Amino acid sequence: MMRALYAGVSGLQAHEKKMDVIGNNIANVNTVGYKASRVTFSDLLSQTLSKATAADSNRGVGGTNAKQIGLGVGIGSIDMLMTDGGTESTGNTTDLSLEGDGFFIVRNGVTGSYMFTRSGDFSIDENGDLVTSNGLNVYGWSSYSTNAVGDYEFDTDSLVEPINIYGDDYNGNKKILKAQATENVIFSGNLDSSEEAVEDIDDDTEPQYTTSVTVYDSLGNEHDITINYIKSDTNTWDCYVTYDSGETDSDGEPILTRVDLGQLQFDEYGDIVEDDSSYPTTQVLTISPDTGAADMEITLDFSDLCTGADDSSVEAEEVDGYSAGTLEDISIDSNGVIMGVYTNGAQQPLGMIGIAQFANSSGLQKTGSGYYIATANSGDFMNGVSANGAISSGTLEMSNVDLSYEFSQMITTQRGYQANSTLITTADEMLETLINMKR
Repeated sequence: MMRALYAGVSGLQAHEKKMDVIGNNIANVNTVGYKASRVTFSDLLSQTLSKATAADSNRGVGGTNAKQIGLGVGIGSIDMLMTDGGTESTGNTTDLSLEGDGFFIVRNGVTGSYMFTRSGDFSIDENGDLVTSNGLNVYGWSSYSTNAVGDYEFDTDSLVEPINIYGDDYNGNKKILKAQATENVIFSGNLDSSEEAVEDIDDDTEPQYTTSVTVYDSLGNEHDITINYIKSDTNTWDCYVTYDSGETDSDGEPILTRVDLGQLQFDEYGDIVEDDSSYPTTQVLTISPDTGAADMEITLDFSDLCTGADDSSVEAEEVDGYSAGTLEDISIDSNGVIMGVYTNGAQQPLGMIGIAQFANSSGLQKTGSGYYIATANSGDFMNGVSANGAISSGTLEMSNVDLSYEFSQMITTQRGYQANSTLITTADEMLETLINMKR
């Protein structure tokens, strides 16, 4: 009889704890990045009245099962459900949500322990640090290089460090973007094959088509150059550059410097002939600006040109170089790369947000305020793994609490609690009956 009482008490205690977890889930239904918890029960040790016996064919006796009385119920586990929550659009660039596995890496100062969060309500403080709503630094990488095709590659194998968009040891002051001289111009488009070839071309011959390009010297000064095209023969175009020499004639008109680039040759299909000896498709233009800047050496690439019966349409498809600029805005892409947008129209990476991954993310321990710490069962976070979850800028991950599930669990938990209460009162009545037998 006493076993029934104690089993009922254990049932009450277990259901109380489950209701506590349900209540906490419901309370955090609107908490950013919150992960719901789930309670499972397990039975306690059973008292064995008799053990199982094997069948004995010699005696003609069959086997019997063990006779056991359970001693109640306890909490088997309280698990975190790490499924993604929905996303809420905020329009704030530094509000970030994660899709898939992974956590943002944060730390309190340079000596504190790493913590992890799905709450991406970040901001930039007065020092330029990317911080959480509690002022903890968000960690990632600042050091990067540029590969052969011009893409930025961050050193994600290095240790993570606080992200500062105003300046760091690798890049210096990132609020100001120094001028960069133009080094490459790539042209594309068509030269009209129906144009009449011009005989006896001289310096006074008017071009049949021109392309104007603005380039920059090492101090960020603008220089306008014009590429001039004259058809000199079938599928052959003479090409030369003109630009302001910085001097004027007696009438005050600017004197243009002319640089011949040779000829562009096309085949019978309209494709440019790439023959570096006779018809080079790339030329290096050298300009000595009068602004005090260094000499400019600009590679002009015409290899994407073609000729056909359409109107001429040659344009500068790609031009590098820019004037000096100041940081005016940022953007964050799905890989966590923070790009600075400058007043000169240029963009430059300012940092990359790190994403931590764990062998068992459910093994993390909550520390409050949406933060987690690693435990022996979660394993250490994998540093340098930055592609485990797609980052969405301007959104926040909402709580993954499912109210319909929580309410149904609340009902079954309440009924379970009532049933265990009835068990205790019934066992008590039976004990009272037993005691009254003495009267």
